[in-house]
Amino acid sequence: MAEVLVYVDHVDGAVRKPTLELLTLARRIGEPVAVALGAGAQETAGVLAEHGAVKVLTHEASEYADYLVVPKVDALQAAVEAVSPAAVLVPSSAEGKEIAARLALRTGSGIITDATDLEAGDDGPIATQSVFAASFTTRTRVSKGTPVITVKPNSAAVEAAPAAGTVEALTVSFSQQATGTKVTARTPRASTGRPELTEAAIVVSGGRGVNGSENFAIIEALADSLGAAVGASRAAVDAGWYPHTNQVGQTGKSVSPQLYIANGISGAIQHRAGMQTSKTIVAVNKDAEAPIFDLVDYGVVGDLFDVVPALTEEINTRKG
Repeated sequence: MAEVLVYVDHVDGAVRKPTLELLTLARRIGEPVAVALGAGAQETAGVLAEHGAVKVLTHEASEYADYLVVPKVDALQAAVEAVSPAAVLVPSSAEGKEIAARLALRTGSGIITDATDLEAGDDGPIATQSVFAASFTTRTRVSKGTPVITVKPNSAAVEAAPAAGTVEALTVSFSQQATGTKVTARTPRASTGRPELTEAAIVVSGGRGVNGSENFAIIEALADSLGAAVGASRAAVDAGWYPHTNQVGQTGKSVSPQLYIANGISGAIQHRAGMQTSKTIVAVNKDAEAPIFDLVDYGVVGDLFDVVPALTEEINTRKG
């Protein structure tokens, strides 16, 4: 069976959930070979082996932390040349997409971004995508070179599948471009105690109907009762009610959780493009004609200031 390279997104050896999802998808089309780079790369081997990695290629060097993107592209190119994989899978983060695009250009290969599913095909892996602002679903195959595919978080369940996880050192020669852009400082992101928006299984969002930054407290309360991330529509962000980092939509972040709850959001196409691939969608809006209701699995026509606190109280009561 052909090998499939999986780029490992980790922080000092702690593997992030999208990488484990990629291992699930990689097993559908071949044997997963993980590529872990930077400080703590070798510490990732245990959890990667538990989730199906037959081999873990590692390389630790200061360049991965000191410079942007290109050292990682150099390493993935070296892995492609060493393994000759059936495909390369990368998480669909902003950095992941840049890495994937540069790698595809380097290797003369086709690229597919924001895939939501993968399956084996006679002529290579077939990816499912949601395109044109989520108006269409396509099934796509790369026809040139080694397919480079970025996959949206929450596209597959994390599944344990113990494998050998043999650790091998990857030989990497950094290009002249690798040191072109240097990281001069880092500031840790303030923790909210909530899941990362793009990786969360549940997202609770607020829009124009929240009517003020002070009222986002009821959105946060519902999110906290569910262990969810908090999102916001562009209208809410542009009004200064919530940080831009939490914006869901075409010009914000794209999410695909198991459950998405939209509160006071009309459902403009810009917002729908960022959340339409959610598995279950619930909307609360007092306007029965709001476009969001054309999309949802469950809709509540009502004032969010009545519905959301009541829902939060009910959830907390059942938990307690």
